[in-house]
Amino acid sequence: MEQDVMKKVMDEVMKRLGEGAAPAAAPAQESKAVEESCGSFCSPSVGVTEFVGLARGHTIGLVIANVESSLHEKLGIDPKYRSIGIISDRIGAGPQIMAADEAVKATNTEIVALELCRDTEGGAGHGCLILFGAEDVSDARRAVEVALKDLDRTFGDVYGCAAGHLEFQYTARASDALNKAFGAPVGRAFGLIVGAPAGIGFVMSDTALKAAEVELLAYSSPGQGTCWTNECIIAFTGDSGAVRQAIIAAREMGQKLLGAFGEAPATDTTPYI
Repeated sequence: MEQDVMKKVMDEVMKRLGEGAAPAAAPAQESKAVEESCGSFCSPSVGVTEFVGLARGHTIGLVIANVESSLHEKLGIDPKYRSIGIISDRIGAGPQIMAADEAVKATNTEIVALELCRDTEGGAGHGCLILFGAEDVSDARRAVEVALKDLDRTFGDVYGCAAGHLEFQYTARASDALNKAFGAPVGRAFGLIVGAPAGIGFVMSDTALKAAEVELLAYSSPGQGTCWTNECIIAFTGDSGAVRQAIIAAREMGQKLLGAFGEAPATDTTPYI
């Protein structure tokens, strides 16, 4: 059966090749095709020096070598940071923030702005905007590249289905991005738990905090600390083992609850926690 289907597909492909070039794809199809072909990170030629690349979550990486003076002044950042690296996306905030945290560790940059927006392309969650400040444009570009390439990993514990999504993030050593976003102590283990619908996120939060000795750093809900997203979010710190234990307990609970809608939440990459 599968061989027959494959043969039909190949026959159709060869037929199209024989007829000449296929018509241009619709914008949505083209966008999907570009993202799928990129995998975790790609840099198609667009003829713009500010462009760095694309990655998961409809994430685009950009860099500005020398920000225009009046715009720089409005940003209110240290004047020495003339170069700006940019991570901007439609789907997700936690994965991008975690990736930016790794980028700061690996480069001579600082997070000068980090904002969440109501997005997820109509879903229950966020998108985000992250700006890296650098004195040298090569540092800004490198930070963006590191962040884009790390998104395949940080999306590993993001699970979704038609009814909602679950997200879990962990690092043994928090840095600048996590400090700015969630008040994470620099150098300490850090965990993040997100659940949508918010009720599932709340139960996961309760489960995590009961499962291990961790310190709650931040709590966000639809009307408190989010951009009115249908999520409940907690950030916490503690010993590395305790943070992981809390996340694993919450993940088990969340997968059962969200799966009750009839579709098991799944990740499209490899879990790392």
